[in-house]
Order: sequence, then structure tokens, then C-alpha cells
Amino acid sequence: MRDLFEDPADLPPVDPHQAAQRGARPTLRERFFKTVGVGEAPEGFSVTLDGKPVRTPAKRLLAAPRRAIAEALAAEWDAQTDAIDPSRMPLTRLANSIIDGVADRREEVAADIVNYLGSDMVFYRADSPDALVARQARAWDPILRWAADTFSARFLLAEGIVHVRQPEQAITAVSKALPTDSWSVGALHSATSLTGSALLALALMHGVRDARAIWEAAYVDEDWNIEKWGFDEVAALRRAAREAEFKAAALVLEAMR
Repeated sequence: MRDLFEDPADLPPVDPHQAAQRGARPTLRERFFKTVGVGEAPEGFSVTLDGKPVRTPAKRLLAAPRRAIAEALAAEWDAQTDAIDPSRMPLTRLANSIIDGVADRREEVAADIVNYLGSDMVFYRADSPDALVARQARAWDPILRWAADTFSARFLLAEGIVHVRQPEQAITAVSKALPTDSWSVGALHSATSLTGSALLALALMHGVRDARAIWEAAYVDEDWNIEKWGFDEVAALRRAAREAEFKAAALVLEAMR
């Protein structure tokens, strides 16, 4: 698949979301297969095209540890019609980045998630107007209470954008709860970078809120601005693309739960 997706040498070593974004090629290849299936292999459940296994850009087997993920990957491949468009294959791009870019660097990727905890989006609140303050509280306060109850992690809130140093105890407590398998770590990192919040991503991973609720919580401020200032078509297209990536990460996290 090297002619469809990026060579792993060109992918960022830590960020699976950016790796996924760079997977699209301007020249599309015609669909060259008739059937898509799911097989079994030592690596898990593999995707097959006309009975032959699909390989990642690094020539590793495109195989997932859960059948549900492999079936979703197969459906994504089967949805390609006349041409194979990587921009419409967010789950495949995420899988490639996990297999080629995260599996050998799991600790680095996990450490990057921990870095988000130092300046997580949900810590920084508006001081006005009251309606926005209330909306942020409704979306984000339950996540903070969950983190406090589940991990004994109590974070500090701030108004505006001035950085507030978070308690090391809270960061350490949450970091100990991070997953250890590469698929969960890669999907969690993708969800974190797409939402701007490691806590929202962790709540998604644990099933505290469903994917739709987490996505809406991540866009409280942007939705407020849209309501006040109007719709921007370019921004909406960008957001839709990011949401597709987020849904791919959510699918993996749910399957791995």
C-alpha cells in the first residue's frame, strides 16, 4: 500500500493523528480488487482484498486485535468505489499509524498524552458571558468530577489563558491509568489531539460519555462562536474531517474497552 499511503519514514514518530492526516495522496488509484474480507492471523484479525492480506506502508500486516475493528476496516475498504481515496479512510490511516508508528514507540506516545494533562482544555474557563461560563461547566465539570472520583485526581481551574501549574499528584494519578497496548494508546492519543483534552479522551475510553457527547464537549467554545458570529464553510469542512478521524479513534477505543 506504499503507493496509497505515506511511507512510515515520512510519518511523525509520536502523533498518530498527524500521521493519519498525511496519508492522503493527490493522485487516486483505481479500485483493483473485487472482494474484501476479514481473516485470522497471529497478529489478530487481518483485512484481505481478493483473499490476499493488506499491508501497511511499512509492509506490516494490516491486522487488528479485535474483530470489530477489522470488520470496520474491511467495510471502509469495501466502501471505495471507482477509486481508492485515503482521505475517506480515517480508520485505515489510524490503523497504519498505530501499527507502523505507535507499536514501537508506545511509551513516547503515552508521554505525549500525559503532556496534555498539564494544560488540558477543560481547565481553562471563560470569565464571561455567563451563558458561556455555564455551558462550559455543564460540559466539562462532570468530567473533572469523574477524574476526581475515579483517579483521586483533583485539577485546578483558571479563567482565561494564563497557564496554571497542575498538581503533580493529579497528573501522576491519571497517567498511571493510561492503557498499555498500542491500539488503545494510539487511539487515545488521536482523540486527545483532536479534542484538545486528555481528560475528554479518557472519559471516552472508559465509556463515561459516548462519542457524540465528548465531541460536543470539545467544541463548546467553537459552537458558541458559531451561534454568535455565524457559520464558516471552510471551518465546517475542516471540522467534519476531524470528526471523521475522531470517530475512527472512538471506534477503536470502544472495541478495546
